[in-house]
Amino acid sequence: MASLPAADDLPAYLAPLPTRIETLTLRFAWVIVAINLAGTAFGFWYYRFQLLNTPLVMWPVVPDSPVATLLMIASLVSWRIGRNRSWIHALAFVGNLKYGFWVVIVQLTINDVLATGDPYHWFLLVSHFGMGLQAFVIHRYADFSVPAVGVAAGWFGFNDVVDYFLPIVGTYHHSYFGPRLVGPGNHDVLAHDIAAAAAVSLTLLATFLALAVRVRRGESGTAGGSE
Repeated sequence: MASLPAADDLPAYLAPLPTRIETLTLRFAWVIVAINLAGTAFGFWYYRFQLLNTPLVMWPVVPDSPVATLLMIASLVSWRIGRNRSWIHALAFVGNLKYGFWVVIVQLTINDVLATGDPYHWFLLVSHFGMGLQAFVIHRYADFSVPAVGVAAGWFGFNDVVDYFLPIVGTYHHSYFGPRLVGPGNHDVLAHDIAAAAAVSLTLLATFLALAVRVRRGESGTAGGSE
């Protein structure tokens, strides 16, 4: 079992969670794994109809949030059993930050949760906000190598392309969301542009933050423990 890593001396924009919260989260890593496992199961159930209407070859790009939480599980488990892999950590960081905060943006701007007060949309907002925040504990045990971040940026950038701009097989593959965007074929509404802009912006932001962590560690002479 891996020991708890020391806190990083990172600026708040790279490590926004209080150190005590980071440490508590890592100390109870198996609880976080269980929570993510439940969220992953719910997520795949949520996407069941969309998957049935999607060609099998494109299934990996459809269930965005459950794939991201599955990557978080893989990241935590690989660290806890001493089998760190930088590419898993980078994928988990970018995926959870991106899709966690993307759903928050969707609920606020497209589903208008503050006005409707819809309990289910509030559940999605709160749970995905937590999903985005949990990405910020990964830096404690991960080494965001440049190739690993490149893998993450390439994969989630590809997701953005087939979700909103250039479907390769079938139609676009973004989530079915909100009353203002009824189906995946309707892209002549503002909701589509908001969702696409948020997805691309968050991919770029998460990539920048991961590389910034690496640069900051290089300047301070510290290094992560991933292979």
